[in-house]
Amino acid sequence: MNIRVLNPHADTPDRQTTPGYDFGKQPAACLSLSLVSAGECELPFITIVIPCRNEEKHISKCLDSILANDYPRDRMEILILDGMSEDRTREILAAYARQFPCIRLVDNPQKHIPVAMNIGIREARGERILKMDAHSTYEQAYISRCVYYQDVYHAENVGGACTMTPGSNTATAKAIVLGLSHRFGSGNAYVKIGVEKPAWSDTAAFGCFKKDLFDRIGMFDENLLSSSDLDLNQRIRAAGGGILIVPDAIIRYSADADLGSFWRHVFADGVWVSYALKFGKKAWSWRHWVPAIFVLSVLASFSLAPLSHAFLWLGLGLAGFYAATSLAVSLHIAVREHNLRFAFLLPIVFAVRHIVHGAGTLFGSILVFLPGEHWKGRRSQKA
Repeated sequence: MNIRVLNPHADTPDRQTTPGYDFGKQPAACLSLSLVSAGECELPFITIVIPCRNEEKHISKCLDSILANDYPRDRMEILILDGMSEDRTREILAAYARQFPCIRLVDNPQKHIPVAMNIGIREARGERILKMDAHSTYEQAYISRCVYYQDVYHAENVGGACTMTPGSNTATAKAIVLGLSHRFGSGNAYVKIGVEKPAWSDTAAFGCFKKDLFDRIGMFDENLLSSSDLDLNQRIRAAGGGILIVPDAIIRYSADADLGSFWRHVFADGVWVSYALKFGKKAWSWRHWVPAIFVLSVLASFSLAPLSHAFLWLGLGLAGFYAATSLAVSLHIAVREHNLRFAFLLPIVFAVRHIVHGAGTLFGSILVFLPGEHWKGRRSQKA
């Protein structure tokens, strides 16, 4: 999908044209915190919904960053939907809830993210729902900017792009971040590679929604345990709504720390690209199918090679072109980062990102045609 830059000076956001955005000319809106402090307007009440399970390593940083936001605490509540954590997460959350009245711990017995979101939406007192991720931290103006841009551009979903941080202090973890944030690794997934100006997109990281949206288009689909966000965004766009991604709403997301975790994450994401079809949903964009098409093309070419040398050369050509491109991109990044280790690590990261994801999508396609539900978790197969 092509990204479209917004026109801030139009009365209604133009979703078909691509004029430039001038940050020096801010659109008029009664959403400035200075106006609020002067008593000239009142900010909307926000309900922040955080799905959470076994996040003892990250949840404190997440909550500290939210509490440090410039949005008034008396205009927000924080609902943490815990999927019955088995580590120290619930103990940590209970301590925060005792100290901060705006924080409330809510049980999510089914443990899945779309279920957590639906519980949070039903429990919410706010007129806006802001989904946040327990694995992330948020810069000081994140909440106020999401609300500001939502009102100025009448967007149904507003979020930022993820600034990824390594899951550990290793070269492999850093290579995973570099690979995910590069166009070769993530294509036109602007939530990962970022944008320079506010723009309409097919998705945004997490998201700020007006609560009445869910009365109009429905709640999160609880069958889609790893693609419910994409499905919701598809329904928003089908209903004529806009999804806005802005560069100055900054999220810092902690990526996978090692290749094993990265492999499992990518494979499961690949499965859900196709497996969503089992529930009659198109919870994907076309870029999500590119790895599967590549993997299938190479496999088909080599499988047909005994019939004709042309297929052999086609398979070698596709594989060779991919390998050469991967090596070239990896070397470029390694030189830019002044670390030649990335020249060896990044081809592995890219291979996992593309080949493992593609294999997952092909596997999910097979599961679509099998009777019953064979993939019930986000990361693992269940009988």
